[in-house]
Amino acid sequence: MSQSMAKDSPQGQFQSDKIWTKDFTLIVLSNFFIFLGFQMTLPTLPLFVEELGGNDQLIGIVVGIFTFSALLVRPFAGKALETRGRRFVYAIGLSIFVLSVGSYGLIHSLVFLFIMRMVQGVGWGYSTTASGTIATDLIPVHKRGEGMGYYGLSGNIALAIGPTLGLALAGKISFTQIFLICAVLGLVALIFSSLIHYKKVEPVNIPQKKWDLFEKTAIPPSLLLFFITVTFGGIASFLPIYATQNDVSGIEWYFLFYALALLLSRTFAGKLYDKKGHQAVFIPGTAMVIIAMLLLWWLPNSPILFLAGIMYGLGFGTVQPALQAWSVKDAPVHRRGMANATFFSFFDLGVGIGAICFGQIAFFFGYSSIYLISAVSVFVSILLYLIILRKSRG
Repeated sequence: MSQSMAKDSPQGQFQSDKIWTKDFTLIVLSNFFIFLGFQMTLPTLPLFVEELGGNDQLIGIVVGIFTFSALLVRPFAGKALETRGRRFVYAIGLSIFVLSVGSYGLIHSLVFLFIMRMVQGVGWGYSTTASGTIATDLIPVHKRGEGMGYYGLSGNIALAIGPTLGLALAGKISFTQIFLICAVLGLVALIFSSLIHYKKVEPVNIPQKKWDLFEKTAIPPSLLLFFITVTFGGIASFLPIYATQNDVSGIEWYFLFYALALLLSRTFAGKLYDKKGHQAVFIPGTAMVIIAMLLLWWLPNSPILFLAGIMYGLGFGTVQPALQAWSVKDAPVHRRGMANATFFSFFDLGVGIGAICFGQIAFFFGYSSIYLISAVSVFVSILLYLIILRKSRG
């Protein structure tokens, strides 16, 4: 075992057939609180940008610059996980997140907001790459789809609470107070992460390539994820504004229905992947995401908004854990950190490109066009999946 991991790894990994060990519970709790702090900022930051005098294009840039800074640091986070250890990388990432989000409450300029969003992206890139790798370490191999589904629940529950809570608080307290609350939630995540037990082991003695930025075995599922997460940029950045423009109320309920549907999908999607593989979940899941995007393109009333949230939650909740489990399946043990870094890099790239491009599209063509283009992007992922599947069988 000393040759399989870098510097440190959660104690007891691969020694138990149980998913819900003490350390797995701690990483789930830590992930919940960091995601809760993050999700509270998603619907409130566009409002904050508007308060500072920004327009649709600037809103897209604020969202995009965050994801691109996270994208840039993920390969380095992946390497650090194998050389400096899980504890170090996770603690550094969470600390940067806490300090950057807390600083938002002191910002009165869009320039400084852009800078601190980049800093937050660095913290997010390090912390989420580390937490996903830690969770992967702790889950028995033959239960990885199920375990990653449970791990993903922590983020889904946070999603059920965070945006609704953030929007509710935005009408009652100042943005400064909201961002301080988000920073405190990140601090709670840091405390839980410090309680995880790690076992010291020797680093792997494998020569490092200078431009080793991705784990090649993780690229196919990560590329598929990219075309799906493009849709996130249009939803996180512009859906609240789009719904208001269409006189459609209940945007906070959209996020709740979406999160509840995600929770429901976690009860079966991971187990289905473990038993039958990604072939059983990918196309049904992406088809539901396409339906959700077309409903948002139409968006005549609140019931359709809620139905779109349910379809999107079921679809993405079915596909995402399967793709993440697939991304680490063929990676060497000592490359799991880099495999997770590759997976989340493509996630960030999709969100970032979506946010920035959709900001321009919204400015010139209106909000509804965002969701039609999103549907096309997800359809592209289906075509690529069929090509990958055909090559793997040929």
